[in-house]
Amino acid sequence: MDWVQRMNEAISYIEAHITEEIDYAEAARIACCSVYHFQRMFPYITDVSLSEYIRRRRLTLAAYDLQNSEIKVVDLALQYGYDSPEAFTRAFQNMHGTTPTAARQAGTKLKDYPRISFQFSIRGAAEMNYRIEELEGFSVVGFKKQVRTQQAYEDIPRIWKEAHEESIFEKLWNHRVENHPIRGILGVCSDGDYGKNETFDYIMSVVSRDSPSEPMIQCHFPAATWAVFEVAGDQNRMAEIWKRLYTEWIPSQSYNLASIPAIECYLPPDEFKNELWIPVVRKAS
Repeated sequence: MDWVQRMNEAISYIEAHITEEIDYAEAARIACCSVYHFQRMFPYITDVSLSEYIRRRRLTLAAYDLQNSEIKVVDLALQYGYDSPEAFTRAFQNMHGTTPTAARQAGTKLKDYPRISFQFSIRGAAEMNYRIEELEGFSVVGFKKQVRTQQAYEDIPRIWKEAHEESIFEKLWNHRVENHPIRGILGVCSDGDYGKNETFDYIMSVVSRDSPSEPMIQCHFPAATWAVFEVAGDQNRMAEIWKRLYTEWIPSQSYNLASIPAIECYLPPDEFKNELWIPVVRKAS
């Protein structure tokens, strides 16, 4: 239940600073997880990105202010973080379907996005197969691609399709370390300030000791504890396990998410499964 409390406290922080520049690192600290995981888990739990939630809440409150005060549109735009009245008016109209001026009139239809509140629900109709692994530090080498946050479900399968057409898998395979616990072709969701910016970095890679030449890059991982989830079926099941990780496994376990990128591990087709490697730390007693 403390996971639910921490997430609600993080929302309270965001709501208390809704007219200011939101410090994502502070919200993540309150939730007791890394910025990376806080911003990544948010859309899996709520079906909306953190930046979009903040935008909707600001425009909801702006509509309330227009109907209940004499504040000028130019001042309201600045209050809710817009550079100009024109930018504010465009955003307001895109969400509410009317202009800020018209919103003052009685009978104008407006949209309300209420504050999010997290609750704990008992699930578990389907098992999650996982194991805990302790690994020494290692490195991966691969090709970095930029993914649009809001279109990740569409962009990542497209990246894999293009990689297959460009024979990237064969290039990566030549750099792999054999017999490493993390095997196969890897998808590393890294950097990019996930959830705040419009894009994040996705590295198609393999575990390797090589020092690659451009355009390949190298990414280092420290020694860590990993929760490894079995993903039965094809690549499309990975998103389902991500969501269950955030909504079912983490709230009920004695682990927190570590400040290290997670790894999607795609195994050979004849194994009929893939793996999701999540770095974790045991919760303090």
